[in-house]
Amino acid sequence: MSRLNALVIGNAKYDHGKSLKNPINDAHDIAEVLKDGGFAVSTLTDATFKQMKQAIKAFEIAADNAGTISLFFFAGHGVEVDGVNYLIAKDTEESDKTDVETGALSLDEVIRRMEPKGGAIRTNIIILDACRDNPFDRKWRGKSHGLAPVYAPRGTLIAFATSPGQFAGDGDGRNGLYTEALLKHISEPDLPIEAMFKRVRNSLGAKTKQKQISWEHTSLAGEFYFHISAAASVKSYSPAAIKDKIFALDSTKRSHRVITALKSYNWYTQNPALEGVTAAQLEAVSLDSLFVLGRNILQAASGSAKAATDWITRFRGRTQGMSEAKRKALLDGILFEIFFDSDGGVRKEPKVNCFEEVFDLAQYPEFDASFEFIASALASKASQFFAIPGKGHKVTVDVQLGDDNVIEKVFVAGTDYLKRAEEASDEEADPVPTRRVTVATFEGELCQQMLVPSRLLKVVYNKDVSNTDRLRLPYDAEVIRPN
Repeated sequence: MSRLNALVIGNAKYDHGKSLKNPINDAHDIAEVLKDGGFAVSTLTDATFKQMKQAIKAFEIAADNAGTISLFFFAGHGVEVDGVNYLIAKDTEESDKTDVETGALSLDEVIRRMEPKGGAIRTNIIILDACRDNPFDRKWRGKSHGLAPVYAPRGTLIAFATSPGQFAGDGDGRNGLYTEALLKHISEPDLPIEAMFKRVRNSLGAKTKQKQISWEHTSLAGEFYFHISAAASVKSYSPAAIKDKIFALDSTKRSHRVITALKSYNWYTQNPALEGVTAAQLEAVSLDSLFVLGRNILQAASGSAKAATDWITRFRGRTQGMSEAKRKALLDGILFEIFFDSDGGVRKEPKVNCFEEVFDLAQYPEFDASFEFIASALASKASQFFAIPGKGHKVTVDVQLGDDNVIEKVFVAGTDYLKRAEEASDEEADPVPTRRVTVATFEGELCQQMLVPSRLLKVVYNKDVSNTDRLRLPYDAEVIRPN
């Protein structure tokens, strides 16, 4: 089970009362940000009371099963009834307050279900872009005063879109005013959650001329960050080495001259500079410089520089005699460059040209520490991989072949991840343009697209095929990773 769990609900179209414009967008956009941050996210939109009850119960189970961070987000109508806050479901009745008490999800229940059992410690975050104007005011006596203040149990932060007694604006763009401000700051790296919400409050106040001021109740005991940059999470190397582009190069140092040559993107400069480098020379180089050198060897190999490709292919032999720490720093840099850019951020498209050659090294125990390093660096992005690179987990793929061995679907754990740029319509009469590939070629491409080494990838076909058989792959099709 995931350590980070989130339940995201956005209700916009109500059977009774005023519908809203933005909560569906709010829910989808927040869900994407949380997934990118490593959360396992369940998303509901226009949910009935029964669906909300089932979801919060399932969320409670997921949180209690080894979860360390739980986050609940709701966008939609919220009302206060006799001091209790309720989140309005799609089908909540509107005749009187009793309808809400029996047909809407109370915030008290959300808090209770998120509290850890048996004295366990967990960070709970509740974010409510609720309390747009009361949709039932016209049928109720008295005046609605927005959501009521609540008690935040130990380890809990409850964030409201408005101060007590205020109402939240639905916004005139894609998102509600509060969620719009939240999306501007939630992904900022290395920002503690309390500081992040202060920035949300400032942005929201500026947008609404201080008419809507967000509010938090908190009893958090520890630090929490929605996004930790590689520079902050990787302690082995300096922030300059992690970002690379700000790493200061000293032309009096041989290793730095090699790095400069590798950054030239010119084979005639790259190859000679690297060909003469020996393990003995590298033993005198600092860990930071070795890390940056490793990054640039991979970068040059990705550009097909022969000497760099040779270095990676023969890494074990070329580094024989180096100390364990120096060898690790060089391989750490190579691995890091595959997945992280020069700002230290995760690449949308990893560098895969030498992926198989690099990950073949994971077979040797002497390199275990480097593969543990990259697995740790990518741990917060686990949801974006079929298996975290470096962990050595095996992945099984089921490939569905149609007539003439056309590759139609590629399943992992029951989900088809083969996507085409433009899905063909049912009425399309022309055959799908394909290219012929051997089974071995197709499986090699699978490894790169899925970021799973061939020795850890088991491919099962619905027909008998051999490595030399020809398959037909649609030109615009590729296997996409989870997001």
